[in-house]
Amino acid sequence: MTIPAELPSAEFIDVEALSSAFDAGEVDLVCVLGPTASGKTRYAVALAGKLDTLAQAAGSPRRCEIISADSRQVYRGMDIGTGKDLCEYGDVPYWMIDIRPAGDRYNVYEYQKDFVRVYQDIICRGNLPILCGGTGLYIEAAVCRYDFNKETPTVDPSALPQKTYFIGTLVDRETRNARIDARLRARLDEGMVDEVKRLMAEGVDSETLIYYGLEYKFVTQYILGILSFEEMFTLLSNAIHQFAKRQMTWFRGMERKGMLIHWTEV
Repeated sequence: MTIPAELPSAEFIDVEALSSAFDAGEVDLVCVLGPTASGKTRYAVALAGKLDTLAQAAGSPRRCEIISADSRQVYRGMDIGTGKDLCEYGDVPYWMIDIRPAGDRYNVYEYQKDFVRVYQDIICRGNLPILCGGTGLYIEAAVCRYDFNKETPTVDPSALPQKTYFIGTLVDRETRNARIDARLRARLDEGMVDEVKRLMAEGVDSETLIYYGLEYKFVTQYILGILSFEEMFTLLSNAIHQFAKRQMTWFRGMERKGMLIHWTEV
């Protein structure tokens, strides 16, 4: 029997101290990360609201803006399967969502260039950027100053964040898996199969949809008659559970590289 990895200890996030640290130049990016179904988007939006309230109370025009770090939410029309839940953002501005047409094959190299542009725009306007997502490679491309072309750097490393404050959304495996299954059922009820059929009718080929993975892979195989509905649900549920586990493994690996993640229960 496999013994689950021990969860990191939960911390209390002092939002007032975080706000002061940004104003003092001690933090230049807040990064909210976590596995799928851990509540990171909802937490990031709530955090943005608290930070905005503190700024308003101090008479500051500073506001928070959220930058997505999700490799599939960049695609327009892929809404249910990627869990965009745009209504959660309220009046908090968000970036890096719906920036490419479905059918494209966006990559981390392009993400880094787009992130720099958005990040610098937010900073130059005096606002506080919150990077939020679960795609570990995209997060590291934004905060670790990766150079994808050693001879001709595509971004100026100094234009990337230098002092990131990491917050991890913590949830135990049993709760996370239960949330994943409940969310999967809800997405199917909301019309996830119809979403994939629409994408196919608009010209997105099945090979590309399968390339996108998870919901789009297994729902496409169901539509093509490769899987029954029950097989699709079981295989997809298991795949998302495994994906969430890999995400946590990635984030714990970031800690081993020296990044301090403040894990908190949400």
